[in-house]
Amino acid sequence: MKRNFWKENIKKYLIITIAAFGYATAVSLFVDPNNMAPGGVTGIAIIINRVIPVETGTLIFLLNIPILLFAIWKFGMKFTISTIYALSLISVFTNILSYFHAATDDILLAALAGGALTAVSIGLILKAGATTGGMDIIVKWLRLKLPHLKTGVIFFFADVIIVSISGLVFHDIEAALYAAIAVIVSSMVLDVVLYGKDEAKLLYIISDKPEEITKRILEELCIGVTYIEGQGAFSGKEKRVLMCAVKKSISPQIETIVKEEDAEAFMIITRATEVFGEGYKSYFSERI
Repeated sequence: MKRNFWKENIKKYLIITIAAFGYATAVSLFVDPNNMAPGGVTGIAIIINRVIPVETGTLIFLLNIPILLFAIWKFGMKFTISTIYALSLISVFTNILSYFHAATDDILLAALAGGALTAVSIGLILKAGATTGGMDIIVKWLRLKLPHLKTGVIFFFADVIIVSISGLVFHDIEAALYAAIAVIVSSMVLDVVLYGKDEAKLLYIISDKPEEITKRILEELCIGVTYIEGQGAFSGKEKRVLMCAVKKSISPQIETIVKEEDAEAFMIITRATEVFGEGYKSYFSERI
């Protein structure tokens, strides 16, 4: 039991260390040198750095002190220790990497790469049970209050405010627009890292051959089908409606089966943005 505890913690802090380096790389080699402030406390630190001669990494840590105190109050010391560790590494790595040249002078590539790398790093740290401080802590608290909102969406709206301020401070609308691109990329990638591409298709099939279609779906695709008893309002005829949730890649195969078995079938296909249960997300997994 003790060995598993140490093994899990070593793995956790190794992931946090790697992710912290990735986050610092995104800031120091892509975002900061191209005058982009893509939201959050990091964005605020980049803005202040242009006014006060203090290193960005140091500012990131200093700005996070009151937020860390809030985290200790709301989430306890155990949670905050890993966050302090992640934040400290990010600050140190950011300062060290700032002495290197920018990875690219192409501001669009910097926005895309910086946004994606930031999102992957934040996602890994959140999955490890820590945060990068700043908005991560605020977002985690908001997620407890508003669990229906996705993390990436909350980050997006918070970052838009910082990006708008950066445009005014830098007097550079183009830099702000590229920072907005970084925010959008980061928001999209973050949701993929945290939740996966679990978007599915929900199909309703009304056919005179429900058994034949069901048999082929079960045998050829190994996908569950649910019968819903229905009745036509005009004809008054009893019908079985087939309902099944499937991965997007499998939906065309079901369409083919329906077409081959009953070309006159009535089929409704809609998006299922979140699916819980076997083959999808667990009901008991922690919602980050």
